[in-house]
Amino acid sequence: MTATATDGAAGRVGVRRRLDPTLARYLSAFRTPKGIVGASVLLVLVLAALLAPVVFPGGYDQQGSTALTGPSGGHVFGLDEFGRDIFVRSVYGLRVDLSLILTAVPASAVLGTLLGLTGVFSERLGSGVQRLLDVIIGFPGLVLGVCLVAILGTGWLALFLTIFISGLPSAGRFARSAWLAQQGREYVLAAKVLGVSRRQLLTRHVLPNALDACVVNAAVWMVVGVYIEAGLSIVGLGIQPPTPSLGVLLNNGLRFVTQSPTYVIGPALVLVLLAVAFSLLSDAFNEAVNRR
Repeated sequence: MTATATDGAAGRVGVRRRLDPTLARYLSAFRTPKGIVGASVLLVLVLAALLAPVVFPGGYDQQGSTALTGPSGGHVFGLDEFGRDIFVRSVYGLRVDLSLILTAVPASAVLGTLLGLTGVFSERLGSGVQRLLDVIIGFPGLVLGVCLVAILGTGWLALFLTIFISGLPSAGRFARSAWLAQQGREYVLAAKVLGVSRRQLLTRHVLPNALDACVVNAAVWMVVGVYIEAGLSIVGLGIQPPTPSLGVLLNNGLRFVTQSPTYVIGPALVLVLLAVAFSLLSDAFNEAVNRR
C-alpha cells in the first residue's frame, strides 16, 4: 500500500512538473506592466457588465422626459434621443460585446487549432483543410458578415458566426505551421518508430508545442472581434435596436454628433478601453511565450 501511495504521489508530482512551465509562462504575462494594466482594465469592464442588472435594475430602455442632453451628475454620458441614459446603455452594450467575443473567439481558436493539426493524421487531409481555410481568408470579416446577414438576418447569431468563422484560418495556420516545424524533429520520428499512435503523438508532443502560438493568436483575435462587431453594427448589420451594443450606440450617436457629442464619445471610450485591454494582454502573452 505504501508503494502504491508513493507511486501515486510521484505521478502527481510528475504531472505538476509537466504543467508548471506552461502555466508559469502564461501566468508570468500578468506580472508584466502590460499584463497588469490590460487585466485590470478588462476585469473592471467584465465586472461592470456582470453587475449591470444589479446596479441598473431599470434596464437599458428606460426613457426620460428630456432627450439629447449632455453629461450631468446623474447621467455621465448624457441622454439619447429617447431620453435613455447613454452610460447605462453603454454598460449593457458592453455585455453584448463581451458575450460575443468571449464565446466566438475561444470556440474559433479551438476548432481552428484542431483543423490545423489534421496533418498529424493525414498529410493529404491536412493540405485539403488548409485549402479550405485559404478560401475563408478570401472573405474579409465585414464581407463575410454581410453574406451571413443576408442568409441569417441581423442579430447576435450572425455576429457570432462572423467572428467565429473569420478566426478559423488564422488559428489553423498557426497550428499547421507548428506541426510542419515539428514533424521532422527527432522526438517525433522516434515516437513513430516506437509505434506511438497518432492521437498520442498529437496530445503529448505536437499540441503542447503548438499551444503558445495558438494562445497568442486567440488573444489578438479578441481585439479583431471587437472591431468586427463595431464595424457591422455601425452600418446597421449587427445587433438591432433597442438592444444596445457598443457598435449600435456608435451608429445611433453619429446621427446626433453635432447635437450631443458625448453620445458618440461615451460608447467609443468604452470600445477603445475594451480593445486596448485585449491588445495589452495579447502583447503580454506574446512577450511571455517568447521569453523562454
